[in-house]
Amino acid sequence: MQQQQSCTAFRGMVRIASGSLKEVALKAKAVIDADENARVLIFDDSSAHPVEMDFRGTPADVLGRLEKGVAAETEVSRPYRGPGRPKLGVVAREVTLLPRHWDWLNKQPGGASVTLRKLVEEARRGSSAKELVRRSQETAYRFMVALAGNEEGFEEAACALFVGNKERFNQQIQTWPADVRDHARGLAAPAFEGHTKI
Repeated sequence: MQQQQSCTAFRGMVRIASGSLKEVALKAKAVIDADENARVLIFDDSSAHPVEMDFRGTPADVLGRLEKGVAAETEVSRPYRGPGRPKLGVVAREVTLLPRHWDWLNKQPGGASVTLRKLVEEARRGSSAKELVRRSQETAYRFMVALAGNEEGFEEAACALFVGNKERFNQQIQTWPADVRDHARGLAAPAFEGHTKI
């Protein structure tokens, strides 16, 4: 089952909606219908990438295009079904290694596949906190550039974000428009929490 995309929409510097893409799209459509000159931006909450929407027509038209887009995305992202054990989620892919690496892998208990899976899981566990910090920093920064790039303290806030200085970050964004400031804080929170754990 595909996870529902969570988004946030802004009209200028004011947050107008947060929630599922469908809910946010309908609220953004209502704002645009009320004022065709309204500048509305929708951000994916997990990455802060802008979400492109076609608001022409009725709300049903907008949702219809949205459904078609999700269906096409799902079709493209269907997993490859080839050799391996697909029922267990194990899929064969090509791995290129030097002969000495293959020799070492083949001498390990369980063989090359088992050893590679164990190494990948171990690496994932060891880097998950760092990865969470990095992703949170990138997401918050992407949003900040889009909506607060011209705000006072932007450069200093960005520096504080990347060095993990929560207090300095909050000081620098204090004068920003409330909705932008609060959303940036929310996106940056995992970065600061993760910094204390690393």
